[in-house]
Amino acid sequence: MRQADELRAGIEEMGLNIDTKQQGLLLKYVALLHKWNKVYNLTAIRDPQEMVSHHLLDSLAVLPYLWPGRWLDVGCGAGLPGLVLAVARPQWQFILLDSNSKKTGFVQQAIIELNLKNVSVCCSRVEDYKATKLFDGIISRAFANLSEFLKITRHLMAERGCWVAMKGRAEKELEGVPEGYRVEKAIPMQVPKIDAARSLIVVSCNGVKQHG
Repeated sequence: MRQADELRAGIEEMGLNIDTKQQGLLLKYVALLHKWNKVYNLTAIRDPQEMVSHHLLDSLAVLPYLWPGRWLDVGCGAGLPGLVLAVARPQWQFILLDSNSKKTGFVQQAIIELNLKNVSVCCSRVEDYKATKLFDGIISRAFANLSEFLKITRHLMAERGCWVAMKGRAEKELEGVPEGYRVEKAIPMQVPKIDAARSLIVVSCNGVKQHG
């Protein structure tokens, strides 16, 4: 199956609203990632076809559980999931954060080449990052364990915002949630073409949340 067909089929299977122009941008992103990966080693996945499922569809699968607003992607790596989400939701704002300048350099180039106006990237450790405005949501994919993720990003979260952690299996992660935080949802995920455990954990602080 061609990349375009696999992307379209996966989007339809998940019931998402991603138009053909957005799908074209996502495939252009995969082409850029494949090209840069040969030199900069941005991702362990080398095959563009596999990038469609393990990067694009895996990132898009969380969309039904997110909400409009200002988002921070912590440890974005090559732009996952933040860049993919920014393409899918042009009305939302995204800031992508990573301490690896090689990876943020690629993300900056991708933002330029895809002509995205709702996303920016910053090379910084999250502990050192100071936001001019706090975030409605903070998301991570394979960044840190849940407890650490919550603690080191607390200074960046708006009062009624929530964290979203993309994980494999959720059980062990849920055992270490610090006092003062509450798990709102722990959702088992099924991503097309990926035969591995996926889950999504949504956490609020002190049980204060604005998102259902």
